Amino acid sequence: MHCDHWPRRRLLTGLAGLAGLAGLRPLGARAQAAADEARAGPPPPLGARIDLPEFALLDGQTLRPADVQGQVVVLYWWASWCPFCAVQTPLMDKLWQAERARGLVLLGLSIDRKPEDALAYLKKRGYGFPSAWVSPSVQRWLQKPKGLPVTVVLSRERRVVMSEAGQLFPEDVESIARLL
Repeated sequence: MHCDHWPRRRLLTGLAGLAGLAGLRPLGARAQAAADEARAGPPPPLGARIDLPEFALLDGQTLRPADVQGQVVVLYWWASWCPFCAVQTPLMDKLWQAERARGLVLLGLSIDRKPEDALAYLKKRGYGFPSAWVSPSVQRWLQKPKGLPVTVVLSRERRVVMSEAGQLFPEDVESIARLL
């Protein structure tokens, strides 16, 4: 174990133990997010080619690469517990509603601990864009970039034309429509 991480891990382990003794629930989603964030890398670079795999969507449907052939695809990593996502997600849903007829595909990639949590969040707020849960197989395909939310736009040729980690402003989300 690298010595720089030892005190932090020991502190986190100690805090989790104290929480258990006090009858508090474990750190849960935040601890998992911190662990995932430690493994995350930078967003994909502009110009990189990303071939899409098949996705099992939260609503039970399947999104196949052939379904989005020749369309601009927005990959949007989010979580139900993320305050920055709570601000950006309504903007993303509005963009998808306005531009899907023009060939925009928005694929939400939830990093919630359980797919049920992500689905409940989408239903409660009335968001309609397709979303998948970032399962281990999805994570092997493309590692979640560092930060949340993360927005990556793929051209019709599957080249990265926009790659942003962190919350986008409304005008940034609106500018995605110009990439159609």
